[in-house]
Amino acid sequence: MGTHPTVMRKVDYRNAVRTLGDHANPAKAAIFQGYFKDTPKDRFLGVTTPVLRRVAKEFLAMPLAEVRRLMKSAVHEERSLANEILRLKFERGGPAQQQQVFRFYVKNRRLIRGWDAVDGSAPYIVGCYLLDRDKRLLYELATSSRIWDRRIAMVSTLWFIRRGNIRDALLIARMLLGDREDLIHKAAGWMLREVGKQDLAALKKFLNTHGNAMPRTMLRYAIERFPQAERLRYLKGARRE
Repeated sequence: MGTHPTVMRKVDYRNAVRTLGDHANPAKAAIFQGYFKDTPKDRFLGVTTPVLRRVAKEFLAMPLAEVRRLMKSAVHEERSLANEILRLKFERGGPAQQQQVFRFYVKNRRLIRGWDAVDGSAPYIVGCYLLDRDKRLLYELATSSRIWDRRIAMVSTLWFIRRGNIRDALLIARMLLGDREDLIHKAAGWMLREVGKQDLAALKKFLNTHGNAMPRTMLRYAIERFPQAERLRYLKGARRE
């Protein structure tokens, strides 16, 4: 008997959407809808992060034009899949592909919205690419009127911090002291807390200089690992919101 050739599924937008749909979970979708309040117009499938990462591996070879179609979707998990694919392409690519993915990410960043989208991609693409390069882009993004640009600027420094470079995180956090968005306060506070894991003295110097001007949420995140008495001392001097 002859054998039939294996039918290979195309790694395109249509098949990616179909695959995600196969993993839809309405009960989880309802929970996600309540959890991601910063993207109220999104539709949710209820696909978990581990499943998204498995699907991303299946669609790693997807052309960037097709990835962009996912990024434009109103379905939260379709955009999340796009970010996972970009992250994988960057992680597994050589210098040329990493440059291509970085440039694509920056060019199409207005399609990246939601704190989870930024946090799951910016450090691993933008942060990694800029580690030993000019970081002017981050300072430009930190002054953007768009909240997600500012969060990209702040959260990208996570890659630097974990490799011993805390300077940019401190400078960008200082730029964002007057930001009005709670999601930026949380991002800056998180990065400051990460700075403290590398250099506690540097974090305390920042807090002693800027603590009174810091939004309360930013400060709370930054001092989360401090002993209770020390946390209370800093919080007493924080500005009220």
